[in-house]
Amino acid sequence: MRDRLEALRGDGLAAVAAAEDLDKLQEVESRLLGRSGALTAELKGLGKLPAEERPVVGKLANQIKQALQEALHVRRQELEAARLAADLAGVGVDPTLPGPPLPAGGVHPVLAIARELEDLFSSMGYVVWDGPEVETEANNFDALNIPADHPAREGHDTIWVQTEADEARHCLRTHTSPVQVRALRELGTPLRVIAPGRVFRQEAQDATHDHTFHQMEGLVVDRGVGVPHMLHAMQSLLEGIFGKKLETRLRPGFFPFVEPGFELDALCPFCDSGCRVCKGSCWVELMPGGLVHPNVLVAAGLDPEEYSGFAFGLGLSRMAMLRYGIDDIRWMMSGDLRFLEQFKA
Repeated sequence: MRDRLEALRGDGLAAVAAAEDLDKLQEVESRLLGRSGALTAELKGLGKLPAEERPVVGKLANQIKQALQEALHVRRQELEAARLAADLAGVGVDPTLPGPPLPAGGVHPVLAIARELEDLFSSMGYVVWDGPEVETEANNFDALNIPADHPAREGHDTIWVQTEADEARHCLRTHTSPVQVRALRELGTPLRVIAPGRVFRQEAQDATHDHTFHQMEGLVVDRGVGVPHMLHAMQSLLEGIFGKKLETRLRPGFFPFVEPGFELDALCPFCDSGCRVCKGSCWVELMPGGLVHPNVLVAAGLDPEEYSGFAFGLGLSRMAMLRYGIDDIRWMMSGDLRFLEQFKA
């Protein structure tokens, strides 16, 4: 058995040194040290030796095993270094060939609508303004003439941030309207501003409602501003997005931060007899708006006897639905590539 072990050591070391690549080295390792390897088979015969020979032969077998393992380790490092050097030298690679093409990305439909509106209103002299998504209760409600007992402040409608008892309350903004107050305080008057952004509400999800969606707020404050100015801005917005005049209607609406308030609806582009988007009415609610409430002007430090203005808001997500024929708002925030890849162009 000693002679076989010594022969195994010599043959094994020679086979390791002769391995030309990592795959062949792996084959040598399996042939020598694997479960069915030559050394493993020899070790199984130790029990048949006389008791006085077992320690000596066992020690020799362990020495041979360690010698083979060290040789395998050294050879593996040599082969890996040689492969890396070949890669760095460009062996087998034609550097003049073009690389693999990268997949083309695309603009999210909501972002595409927002950029178009920003360009449109910038050409009309509006400033694009932004505000934080975690907003103070004062800006999100108080400064917008929303009373303390208004249902919108309840947890079933607003997502509140946990704060200490002595801290001012904060929430995830429920609309982009707080940017109105921030812009008035920071920019002063006269003011023409739009504020696109993401908003959050405790909503039951369906085809037209989601807990996270996108809006855009518009605000104009100056001397002598009235309803005709607001209607012109709204119609310009719709024509800029859809490239044509839509059949619309204006109806009264109540919003605490405007007086009087209006709702602008557009005829549903998906049906003529009712569907899950318009919910049977054939009209889709697009833009609320109205003249800025005097209390909002006062909260921004302005005299309502001297200044007036109008504000309007629209759902960018709903605008994208109308533009691209999307019948479920939940696709917008789904992250589903099957949906997003349709807008690469």
